[in-house]
Amino acid sequence: MLTSPANLAAIVQRFAHPRILLVGDIMIDEYIYGDAERLSPEAPVPVIQERYREQRAGGAGNVAAGLAALGAQVVVVSICGDDVQGSLLVDVFQKMGATTDGILRCTDRPTTSKTRLVGLAQHRHPQQMLRLDQESTRPLTAEQQATLLAYIKTQLLSVAAVALEDYNKGLLSPDFCSAVIQLARDAGKPILVDPAFIADYSKYTGVSVITPNRYEAERGSNLKLTTAEDAPRVAHALLTTLNLQACLLTLDKQGMYLLERPVTAPAESAATTIPTRPRNVYDVTGAGDMVLATLVMAIASGASWLDASMLANIAGGLEVEKFGIVPITKDEILDELHRQDADTRGKIRTLSALLKDLQHHRGGQGQSGGGAATNAGPKIVFTNGVFDVLHVGHVQYLAFSRRQGDLLIVGVNSDASVKRLKGPTRPLNNQDDRLAVLAALQAVDYVILFEEDTPAALIDAIIPNVLIKGDDYAHKEVVGRATVEKNGGQVILAPFLAGRSSTHTINQLQAKPT
Repeated sequence: MLTSPANLAAIVQRFAHPRILLVGDIMIDEYIYGDAERLSPEAPVPVIQERYREQRAGGAGNVAAGLAALGAQVVVVSICGDDVQGSLLVDVFQKMGATTDGILRCTDRPTTSKTRLVGLAQHRHPQQMLRLDQESTRPLTAEQQATLLAYIKTQLLSVAAVALEDYNKGLLSPDFCSAVIQLARDAGKPILVDPAFIADYSKYTGVSVITPNRYEAERGSNLKLTTAEDAPRVAHALLTTLNLQACLLTLDKQGMYLLERPVTAPAESAATTIPTRPRNVYDVTGAGDMVLATLVMAIASGASWLDASMLANIAGGLEVEKFGIVPITKDEILDELHRQDADTRGKIRTLSALLKDLQHHRGGQGQSGGGAATNAGPKIVFTNGVFDVLHVGHVQYLAFSRRQGDLLIVGVNSDASVKRLKGPTRPLNNQDDRLAVLAALQAVDYVILFEEDTPAALIDAIIPNVLIKGDDYAHKEVVGRATVEKNGGQVILAPFLAGRSSTHTINQLQAKPT
């Protein structure tokens, strides 16, 4: 069974600052941005007028950046050239807070680099136009391998997990990869691998989990993975052949497929399909790296393979909505989980649940979830009423209320309080129906029932930034005014649509002959 968003959020909240040993191919990604507004007179090609440049750590550097964004202490083990690009790359790692003592500067190879020309239309809408690569993919020398392995031995006792990011650029040769895996296994550390696009996966034998995408899995298993129905066979083949604890196939829009041990046959496997949410896919670059980073962080924080995979699925989905490779933060994952939880629960809330939501919206400030109206965060708007027979006046009133801030909370009188206020024949519609109708309106973000005759206690708990009442309260006491204004908020009177009210509608209906 899939874990609820609320329980996944609790796991993310436990993310601390584990030390993670990251072994993989690193490279420098340089982005040259410029305006592309004319064609060259020399040939039918765009001319880029350079505006600025950015340097980022690519390859395994994407995983390091993702881990750092999630709070990990990253120990990088890799190679780069003894050149200017190598110095830039090490500097990028150091700026993200990674330990770089395990990056070996080599005189026999250049730093792997990818230079991208990114055209801008009217100074925006970035579009990659060209990429220039420089690299050497020959394996390490025996001396280089020995130096890195000796460093890894000194770090294993202090790390929570080992991540291997293989771009097939020469670092993780079969001999070196197997040696790293053996050292990590001897130390009892989980080993998580994002494999390369290669035909022979035998060098990954004995790791804890691999996370191939559809095309990598096809090549590594020599089996077709065209549809989701092919996933069990491919995952079972990889899990048993490589002696894995788990196999996590990433299947783009079809989500993920997780297979865990113990397993004797595909039909008896502990398998889970993890669906993905529809996304506005902007750039798939770096999604696999973010999946590995999140998976490692979750496992290092004590999560199960299933929970870690679900979190990795969310992070990968958020990544494809960004241009280029931009690490996903802990707060972004929590925001997404909050949205998913809200979608599951709808808009109707109890007070305790509403206060938790408001605490999230207000950035976690305050203990109760209310907090002063002057706190940073969205502008919270509150209004209340019976809303017995919904009419156009209500719709316009709620739309006006929503425009006064960022979130609209509507307090609704319970059936018992309506009877006390309006007599035994009211309400015509029970409280569940009235809550459901209000929750269906686009202008309304949250709906909450209150049992008292006035919403005074509710306003004291929520402390909205804006309190809305109808303009018929121009010369009347507004319940909650003192609380709102004391905390820096304001009271706004909304215009009523003349001749529109529940009472008027009910009276008209009762006056008509049956």
